[in-house]
Amino acid sequence: MMRAFVFPGLTTRVIFGEGTIARTGEEIARLGHSRALVLSTPHQKPEAEALAASLGARAAGVFAGAAMHTPVAVTEEAVAAFRASGATCVVSLGGGSTTGLGKAIAVRTGADQVVIPTTYAGSEMTDILGETSGGEKVTRRDPAIRPEVVIYDVDLTLTLPVGMTATSALNAIAHGMEALYAPDRNPVIVAMVKEALPAFRDALPVLARDPGDRAARAGALYAAWCCSTALGYVSMALHHKLAHVLGGSFDTPHAETHAILLPHTTAFNEAAARAALTPIAATFGGGSAGAGLWDFARAIGAPLRLADLGLTEADLDRAAGIALRNSYDNPRPFTERDIRDLLQAAWEGRRPQP
Repeated sequence: MMRAFVFPGLTTRVIFGEGTIARTGEEIARLGHSRALVLSTPHQKPEAEALAASLGARAAGVFAGAAMHTPVAVTEEAVAAFRASGATCVVSLGGGSTTGLGKAIAVRTGADQVVIPTTYAGSEMTDILGETSGGEKVTRRDPAIRPEVVIYDVDLTLTLPVGMTATSALNAIAHGMEALYAPDRNPVIVAMVKEALPAFRDALPVLARDPGDRAARAGALYAAWCCSTALGYVSMALHHKLAHVLGGSFDTPHAETHAILLPHTTAFNEAAARAALTPIAATFGGGSAGAGLWDFARAIGAPLRLADLGLTEADLDRAAGIALRNSYDNPRPFTERDIRDLLQAAWEGRRPQP
């Protein structure tokens, strides 16, 4: 018998294809805005300036200070720039750092958001905002955080480095993994995750060999949309908690942290949610969902050890303690010792046992 569920409906307008960045101005106007501030990281400032130039009078300027983990201090500077520019809308061009900054501005000012992702990390379809201040990351959810429009342009991913291709895709898979056992999951979201898993499995080995393969890029970007949407409509559990602890308190790189943790958090919860995680085991093999993801990560050249991110074993002790400060739903109960053991396995890069 099918379990009872609630499906709130998809609320973000999505435009997917090749060359779709050209529709940015049209979407700004459709939302009822005449001026938008374009956001990016310092690294992607040239692309942001080119986008602003293409928007003509609709561009209110460029703020190219987005930073990993959305520091509150950067957001305050960006909000000041937004208000001074006369913009009423933001256009976020880039990965999770830029998307996070756009969300932070929106929730403080009421601005509408047009997001143009250039990685697969997948926060663009969610109502989730994680911000760092004082050495810790705080996550919240609010309907005002969810972007109004997301423009997926396959062309923008053609130059995504192979390493970031792998880690941001595994980041997206982590969203799908937690959606499969979330207590508030529904058949639509589960179906989207099941669609995404083989799309990533088939696309990523191709991209590891030929990063410019358009068909594989389109498949991976489609899978990222599916997983991002899934995360946007379910609650998060242990995996995301640990990724936020490591990123917020130890400044580890976001996508790499997700990629390394994924096989281990999956394996830990597989003991209590094996049936729910069957689609992952069936897609990636390896004898179990956790082992299959580890094998896949290694095959596409993704990082496998937290030690390689500069974390020490003493950091793991502190991280385990931070992870237990707030309660949250998880399929399998855990103690601080359980978390410490999981982090140790991820720090060493051990393959989870089926």
